[in-house]
Amino acid sequence: MGFHEIIGQDKIVQHLKSAILYNRIAHAYIFDGPEGIGKKMTALAFAKAVVCKQGQGDACHICPSCIKFQRNNHPDIRVIEPEGNSIKNKQIEDFQQDILIKPYESNKKVYIVKDAHDMTVSAQNRILKTLEEPPAYAVIVFTTTNANSLLPTIRSRCQILKFHRIGQPRIEAFLMRKYGMEEGEARVFSAFSDGIVGKAMKLKESEVFKVRREETIDIIDAVLEREVVEIFQLIDFFEKYKEDIDEILDFMLVWFRDMLMLKETGTDMVLINLDKRNILQKHLYRIGYEKTSHIIEIIEKTKRDLKANVNFQLAMEMLLLNIREV
Repeated sequence: MGFHEIIGQDKIVQHLKSAILYNRIAHAYIFDGPEGIGKKMTALAFAKAVVCKQGQGDACHICPSCIKFQRNNHPDIRVIEPEGNSIKNKQIEDFQQDILIKPYESNKKVYIVKDAHDMTVSAQNRILKTLEEPPAYAVIVFTTTNANSLLPTIRSRCQILKFHRIGQPRIEAFLMRKYGMEEGEARVFSAFSDGIVGKAMKLKESEVFKVRREETIDIIDAVLEREVVEIFQLIDFFEKYKEDIDEILDFMLVWFRDMLMLKETGTDMVLINLDKRNILQKHLYRIGYEKTSHIIEIIEKTKRDLKANVNFQLAMEMLLLNIREV
């Protein structure tokens, strides 16, 4: 575990390294960003670097302090996380007792409060007292998916670091390097990751995602090939995935956009469904460029209709019928 493992948050990593190197560590930080973006990993890497005996801005990974961290038994690093659905008042009381004890081995004690947005209001008010007069040796890192859920008085006493989504090519390269994936496979996971490395890694492990994608491609094939009277037999597929219909429609949008890109560029460079090029080519030959563009509009309209609470079955029937009649 170290800063070198953090993907796509270069400015934040450099900021934290400089803070350690030049002894400008703030007493409290808020790491704010979507789930899976790397906040918790960064907090742990930061804690490890702070207590490292070398003090060069990053962990050396070989000193006694780093080795203890790697064994999860460093006495000057504490992690607080929700018990059940929340971080409770009692947990913050225990934290306040512990923070009064000076570091055992390091110059600093680091506390990581995971999912700080799950602190009860009472717990937030209690920890505020510590933030108002923290011990000089204490460093508190809150991780959250929504900094605005924390009290304004907490936010004003912390340095807020915003974790941003990263580009698809960088996630794609990471997946290929870490897992030895083929380019086509890595491109699919990175495309549906929403710019979040952790989500891409979960998709890679998700058989459900892979099955849904294959089934959606089969449905597209069936809609384009069957007669109008037969396509209503496909409604059951959409009912089956009613709770995940946004993902299904996104699969469809990406598929038809790939068809447009294949027609416009004639290359594989920008295809998401790179591993399905032959099927894309078959579908493109079947319906042509203009119809493909129209189908994209139909899918986008269906997404808007569902957000407007149009009857689900009616929306799906119209989707299939309109695609088939293009």
